[in-house]
This record gives sequence, C-alpha cells and structure tokens, in this order.
Amino acid sequence: MTEATHAEMVVKRHLRSVAEVRGFVRLVLGATDADDFVPCLVASELVTNSIRHTTGTDDVTFRIGRNEDGSLWMEVQDSLWEEPRVQRADLDAESGRGMFVVESYTRYWGVRPLSGNVGKVVFAVLDL
Repeated sequence: MTEATHAEMVVKRHLRSVAEVRGFVRLVLGATDADDFVPCLVASELVTNSIRHTTGTDDVTFRIGRNEDGSLWMEVQDSLWEEPRVQRADLDAESGRGMFVVESYTRYWGVRPLSGNVGKVVFAVLDL
C-alpha cells in the first residue's frame, strides 16, 4: 500500500502543541474537500495521550497521510514503550476517554513497538 501524500511534524511536549497539530491536519487536508472535524479530534487525542503519558524530554512525532483507497492514516511516535488502551472513565472524570474517542471514530487503530523497547508508534486509519 502506498500513500498518495505524507506529512510529518515534530511536536514539542507541551499541551499547547495540540492546537498546532490540529492546524497541521487542516493544512494537509486543505487541498481536499474533506471535513476536518474528526481528523482533528483523533489527532488531538493521539497527541495529547502521547504528551501526557510519556516522560523525559523527547519530542513526539506526528505523521499523516492518505492511502490509495482514500482513507486517512495518522500516527504518533514517542519514547514510551507502554501501549495505550481504551479505558472506562467516570461520567464526571476530566480525562481518560482519549483512546475511546480514537476507537469510536476510526476504521481501526493499533500500536507498533519500536525495536529495543525504545518507544512505539500509535496509528489510526479513518474513512473520509
């Protein structure tokens, strides 16, 4: 499977960067007539999860591209080898729903560990 387009950005490890990622998604999708709400939501959740749950000073890498079938893929690479999981959050909890949102709005998502347990890539594929 080859991508028609591919773009990448390094994300600084602070939550202000999440807005920059949404802007980046809009920029990449700008050439198409695709609605960017769901892609921005999924990208926000992937990046926020990575920033909140990794430690150290390593930055996060966000990638986005289009597959030949028109679907959109996104991935976030970080230095933590622990896999994210869908959790049950209390109704009044202010966090804990990120991967539930990702699972709800994507065709599928998953995790690829990097060799040597030096990190992982969390990916998601969306239908546009």
